[in-house]
Amino acid sequence: MNIIDDHTATRFGTTIHITALDGIINVNSLFTLAVFIGLAWQPTDPNNTLIDNPNCTPGPHVAENLICFHVYSFSSFLFSSLVALSLKQAIRIAKTSCETRRLMVFSFDMCHINKNVLRVGYLVSAVGSVCGCGFLMMALVNVVQIKLGVLGCGSHHTYGAVVPLLTFVPLGLLTYVFFVLFAFTR
Repeated sequence: MNIIDDHTATRFGTTIHITALDGIINVNSLFTLAVFIGLAWQPTDPNNTLIDNPNCTPGPHVAENLICFHVYSFSSFLFSSLVALSLKQAIRIAKTSCETRRLMVFSFDMCHINKNVLRVGYLVSAVGSVCGCGFLMMALVNVVQIKLGVLGCGSHHTYGAVVPLLTFVPLGLLTYVFFVLFAFTR
């Protein structure tokens, strides 16, 4: 294999790494915005519900859980974004270091980026994103209970909102975890 092919492959690999980190940061930013909007909402406002049956009104623990899950979600997304930003900065610093030494070929070995550390960083960032999504999903279940009634009342509207949420979000997260682990092993 000649030098040009190695140069193209490593630059392409670096572009993929930066793009993947940008994707993590962008998605985390959108979810963080959703969390802030959720925290701005007053869950105990009696005019902000669609519950007709007073027996289906949730207790204060549901509102407390809602706030807790929003905070857990926010901290998970922030953690994930900070790890991704750190990895992105490390790649850029190493690339700049290589360019200042006037190297013709950019590679991880010449720039002293440890591939294992990079992989673990991606994995840690992905775990933060998955935890944030899980906590956000639990917060949304509590929003549904506050708006439509507790799950124990058996409201078709409550189950109609919660069942797709508890089906599609975990399926999406499993798909994400599968591809993160696949990329981790490559």
